[in-house]
Amino acid sequence: MSSSVIYCLSKLLSWKPWIPAKQLQFLKPWTVGILTQRVLTKDLFSDLVELNEKDLEEQFVRGHGPGGQATNKTNNCVVLKHIPSGIVVKCHQTRSTEVNRIRARRILQEKVDFFYKGESSNIFKQKEEAEKKKQEKRKKAKDNLEKKKNFKEMQNSEIKE
Repeated sequence: MSSSVIYCLSKLLSWKPWIPAKQLQFLKPWTVGILTQRVLTKDLFSDLVELNEKDLEEQFVRGHGPGGQATNKTNNCVVLKHIPSGIVVKCHQTRSTEVNRIRARRILQEKVDFFYKGESSNIFKQKEEAEKKKQEKRKKAKDNLEKKKNFKEMQNSEIKE
């Protein structure tokens, strides 16, 4: 699936999304130009196992870590438990409870999908593919370093002779 996003250059020389409802605000005389960019979006979560709200147990607890008083006195850490599988996810990535709830559900959905589908899960395949790319990149970097080292040794031996 692909969608088109239109960006326009504003007075501050930064690209901002063009919103049709506010077209008069962005299309003022100081607007330099309009750029259209194709955005390819993958629907990663369409193939995952659907979570039923009846199967979830949600709690809000105090988080930990950096943030000081804002973290220690607010219950914005979300703990989600998927009752049928027993998988528990704890999410305290932001200060917002709502954002943490959404992120916790995504993480839980991925873990439940892997729990039920195993190695045939799309999430598992993507992580495996990313790991292979990372290993190939490391191997190329190591080979390049080895070639440079051999080249320098060869140059040094020619200079000495």
